Amino acid sequence: MNDLSSLEKKIGVKFNDQELLKQSLTHRSYLNENPDFNLGHNERLEFLGDAVLELVVTEYLYRNYQNPEGELTNWRAALVNAKMLAEIATELGLNDYVLLSRGEAKDSGRARNYILANALEALIGAIYYDQGIEKSADFIKDKILVHLPEILKQGTYRDAKSKFQEEAQDRAGVTPTYEVLDEWGPDHAKHFKIGVFLGDELVAEGQGPSKQEAQQKAAENALKKKEWNNSI
Repeated sequence: MNDLSSLEKKIGVKFNDQELLKQSLTHRSYLNENPDFNLGHNERLEFLGDAVLELVVTEYLYRNYQNPEGELTNWRAALVNAKMLAEIATELGLNDYVLLSRGEAKDSGRARNYILANALEALIGAIYYDQGIEKSADFIKDKILVHLPEILKQGTYRDAKSKFQEEAQDRAGVTPTYEVLDEWGPDHAKHFKIGVFLGDELVAEGQGPSKQEAQQKAAENALKKKEWNNSI
């Protein structure tokens, strides 16, 4: 791991407890290979950071935009999805600081992006735990919410899941629901199969390395099956 003080400069946060920062960057796989490491993995901090991120983004959108709830929900999803968070984590250089097993360190594909996205959420959790809501909100505004104008300009918030929900509500008067049909793999490399339902009807299934991505795939397949995908 590189010197954490250089990361603190990049993110604009000087930690009171630098061990929290280090833990936020520790992937479960690293502990499997280094059982004597003095800290836990970052999943609890990720859990905390996910909630802080959603609250800060939600409040910001509520205060600054008069749009209906459905639109704000789509905008929030575009800001906090794994792809966006992985891109921001890469911009911040988290890839140089995350502690991984040798096997995970060799993977540069989609699985690495999820590790980076989760590390960014864990970092937000660590900032919150170390310095409170104001500092974590400042970080989220500076590093994440700054991307909102671009998202609105490009219309990238209209993903398959939000599109299918709009179409289902307009055409069938039903809000889709998603259920995990199966999951497999170790905790740090799970794979999910998710079904999207309209009422009791299983419309389509999707698979992916996270529930979020599996839901998106299920929604894409549902749009095709219903032939509602002409505008996405």
